[in-house]
Amino acid sequence: MAHSAAQALPRFRVELARDADSIVETQRLRYRVFAEEMGAQIDGGDQGLDADALDAHCEHLLVRDEHDRVVACTRLLTGERAAQAGGFYSEHEFDIGPIKALVGRQLEVGRTCVDADYRNGATIATLWSGLADYVASNRIDYLFGCASVGLEDEDEALRVLQAMNERYLTAPDLRVRSHKSYPQRPVEAEGRGRMPPLVKAYVSLGARSCGDVYWDEDFHCVDVFMLLNIKELHPRYRRRFLGPKLAG
Repeated sequence: MAHSAAQALPRFRVELARDADSIVETQRLRYRVFAEEMGAQIDGGDQGLDADALDAHCEHLLVRDEHDRVVACTRLLTGERAAQAGGFYSEHEFDIGPIKALVGRQLEVGRTCVDADYRNGATIATLWSGLADYVASNRIDYLFGCASVGLEDEDEALRVLQAMNERYLTAPDLRVRSHKSYPQRPVEAEGRGRMPPLVKAYVSLGARSCGDVYWDEDFHCVDVFMLLNIKELHPRYRRRFLGPKLAG
């Protein structure tokens, strides 16, 4: 019986979008998650798409299930392409001057989402494996992006942020400044709060919070700016993210 159940599980594959139609598939998934589920006001919503000007400058990493349906995606913007685009997406939310001053190849990860029916470890692991291959192939030195913490339960969100400040902060010289801070207050610790999957995934790699958070009222959440120095990867992930030759 266990063998039959394992065979019934969806088989995933991860790939970079190969054409415009594939990019549209990711934009439809993003719209379903961000607009229909989270209630965000989205440009392009009249077409059922979450699309912006940065999409043309990004590469789009996606996960397909056994029926060829896009069930997870994220978009990747290198420092070189960001320069052509006029900046990183996260610059709309933060002053990231200290991050941009870092020497090395930079990659912003953004607009990450997973279909509601596929929010499990296997889907995230598949997406992250594709990201690891991209980082290794492109010799990325710094990976960063905004990870959201929902405000449906404000106390729970504040517990997560407190835990981040206590355990996962960058050095002071790598802190960012939010363009719209959230009014935080102390909350009694009932555990450390349940980290959202994307925040947890960043932390498991060895990434750290760069301090201030952005209040995204459209999405009813706060965004935490996460930074990963690839040289500080958790040992468990070094070989995948760096490739065998660099992992040592």
